[in-house]
This record gives sequence, structure tokens and C-alpha cells, in this order.
Amino acid sequence: MPNLLPPLHEGHAPIFLHLAFQDALESFENWRHGEPEPSVDCDGKQTVISAVFGRMRTCTDIMPVRIVDDVQAVVEDPSLAKLDGPSATYAEAARILRAHCVERLKS
Repeated sequence: MPNLLPPLHEGHAPIFLHLAFQDALESFENWRHGEPEPSVDCDGKQTVISAVFGRMRTCTDIMPVRIVDDVQAVVEDPSLAKLDGPSATYAEAARILRAHCVERLKS
């Protein structure tokens, strides 16, 4: 049975999901084509990064500006232009990162 990530609470993620998002972003940056999808620790469970990004797709929490900068540095995508540092949410970045994971898994 797969390990399911906890649901968000009214659009808010528990802190361990925020931390897993940061770890997943770093793992995504280091993920090379042809390698298996990386996993990160999420509340004591190894979880593939696409699942972390998938869970955060509806997270309305505001991202710290340094994470917004990291996302923009890792993914060169025109849709990232809409990320506004002080008001960017995890959901905005997670949707883009999840889509990139899915594309990489197809190739």
C-alpha cells in the first residue's frame, strides 16, 4: 500500500511538507535525465518528488522569497514569470515543478 501524504488543512500545509518541498526542489535540480526519480524524506517516509509537488499544488501558503528565487533558478519556464516574490504561493511553483517531473519521467 502506498504511503499517502496528509491532506492540506484549508489550503495550508504542515511544516514538514514545506521542508519536503525544499528538499524536493534541491533533488529536482540534481536529477539527471535517465536517472530514476529522486525521493525525499517526508515525515519519516521516503516520497518521490513528484508526489511532494503534487500534494502542494493547492497549497495557498506564501513561499519565502529565497525559495521563489531557487525555483526560478532551477526551472527555466516562461510560466515562472508570473511568480511574484512577496506573494508567490507554493501552489504556483508546485504545479510547474510537478509538470516538469512528469515530462522528465516520459523521456
